Amino acid sequence: MHRSLRFAALGILLISSILLAAPHWAAQESKVMGELKFKGATGVERDAGVWIDGVYVGYVKELKGDKKVLLLPGKHEVTARESGYGDFVREVVVEPGQVQTVRVAMRLIPGARPPSITAELKLTVEPGRAAVFVDDNYAGHASEFGGALHSLLISPGKHRIKVALPGYQTFETEVGLLAGQKSEVKTELVKGSIEQASSEIKNQK
Repeated sequence: MHRSLRFAALGILLISSILLAAPHWAAQESKVMGELKFKGATGVERDAGVWIDGVYVGYVKELKGDKKVLLLPGKHEVTARESGYGDFVREVVVEPGQVQTVRVAMRLIPGARPPSITAELKLTVEPGRAAVFVDDNYAGHASEFGGALHSLLISPGKHRIKVALPGYQTFETEVGLLAGQKSEVKTELVKGSIEQASSEIKNQK
């Protein structure tokens, strides 16, 4: 986002906080911010991870209610990612107090195929909305790979696993899997600052 727009918006918020009582300030803040809504036609799109201006914010179908996306006015870059699909990238212009809908459409990478020989890795992670990276490549959100019926199918061998979410410390581990082996990684992310988050969720553009 342009620095001048950021400072201008912050200036409006500061003036509002001085002149108005708290409930009115909240109303003023909502008028300053714009909202992005996300739609996906298929399960692939609805499970796609979303980055805004290079920072991971969650996956498509959860970005509503208390996780709705409010942004300062101006240009923002929206990127959606899913394993085996090309990045969906859109530039949007957010207007104060307005709601926009971004319709996410993912396209398969030509020739992309799952490995013919696989191992199975189950991920039991809290929060389940955290982003999962295998060998530094985005694989999906953690809740896609946990529970009784879900797991991550990956090629045998050694792999680096990262689980990351803004506001939490990044969890990292290494697994070594044999063909046909089933394994599980369990973790509960520890709260921290955005500065403690992995570079994968705050610098991808």
